[in-house]
Amino acid sequence: MRETWRSLTAPWRALPARRRQIITWATGIFLLLIFPVADKVFKWRTLNDVTDVLVLVILALGLNIVVGYAGLLDFGYAAFFAIGAYTAGILTWPVHGLEWSFWIVIWAAVIVAALFGIVIGTPTLRLRGDYLAIVTLAFGEIVPVVIRNLGSLTIQIGPWKLLDKWNLTNGVQGLNPVGRPWIGNYEFGFDPTPWYFLILLIGALVIFTNVRLQNSRLGRAWMALREDETAADCMGVNPITTKLLAFALGASFSGFSGAFFAAKLQAIFPELFKFNLSIMVLCMVILGGMGNIKGVIIGGMLIQLFDRVILTQTTNLVQAAGRSLNIAALTTVDLGLWRWFFFGLALVIVMVIRPEGLFPSAARRAELHAVDEEPEALEASEACP
Repeated sequence: MRETWRSLTAPWRALPARRRQIITWATGIFLLLIFPVADKVFKWRTLNDVTDVLVLVILALGLNIVVGYAGLLDFGYAAFFAIGAYTAGILTWPVHGLEWSFWIVIWAAVIVAALFGIVIGTPTLRLRGDYLAIVTLAFGEIVPVVIRNLGSLTIQIGPWKLLDKWNLTNGVQGLNPVGRPWIGNYEFGFDPTPWYFLILLIGALVIFTNVRLQNSRLGRAWMALREDETAADCMGVNPITTKLLAFALGASFSGFSGAFFAAKLQAIFPELFKFNLSIMVLCMVILGGMGNIKGVIIGGMLIQLFDRVILTQTTNLVQAAGRSLNIAALTTVDLGLWRWFFFGLALVIVMVIRPEGLFPSAARRAELHAVDEEPEALEASEACP
């Protein structure tokens, strides 16, 4: 079987690597551009779901900078997503009387999310390992609580009231409506096609930025810190500043996603940004392949395919089998309630069998396997006379 596959793929492997890469990207872009047409022709009605999946993929690409490049474990990344969404909501909510243009608001969300990344990162990035993970987890839980309590903000200094029950976020009721994008006289509405192309444009910008960062001096500094912080420090890399840049840039991508998500959904609530969202995005990065852009994209799409399609269809099949076999227990089965069990199980299996992820970069694969090969090489050298 392996020989047959090699003979079939021999012409492809004979092409120069650069040409293979160009053909792969060109094919992928072509398929993405014609997908809305295919969705309408075949009546799949999946364009809206695919758009939502791409929002999460962009989130995963932002987290990949923090986790994949810099090696910092972040359990509260959904907080930056919430900050980006609420920045867009606050600046376009009619009650506030601002109603800024979406094309300005989306960049404001990027800047605000990056600033919060710096504010949170400055006191916490001196921590390492489990302590850093605990702090980011706490931050992810604090932000939704703060958002819920900013529906009635009062600031008083002595007898002076600077703010009296100011409604910034509308509390648990959320912000509704949120301003939509306009192009000339055309407003983005309920048709998913313009939203799809907009998220493709944002995704292309995020991927381009990721590629440039990965191959830059800063990207190499992140990877050096990830492998050995002490050695990188000795070589002139400032650990705190470099980690802070990773936190800020990773958070800025969540600003893009958050602003788009708020405008598309037209309503945002604190309950949308729970801890499980951070875990979902982290699973995309780890399962896909930390530090590999293509791996993160494919891993994110596979997880969402499993969550939105496979679990739903399998649930329908099990329930249909229960009705045909007259088994009451099967007719009430909902595998969607078990999604976190399946995600956790997949994460454990991948970490044991393939710790570099399903689609790792060549450098990451070599780094991890070099650690395993060194003891074997040492034993072999000691065994030789």
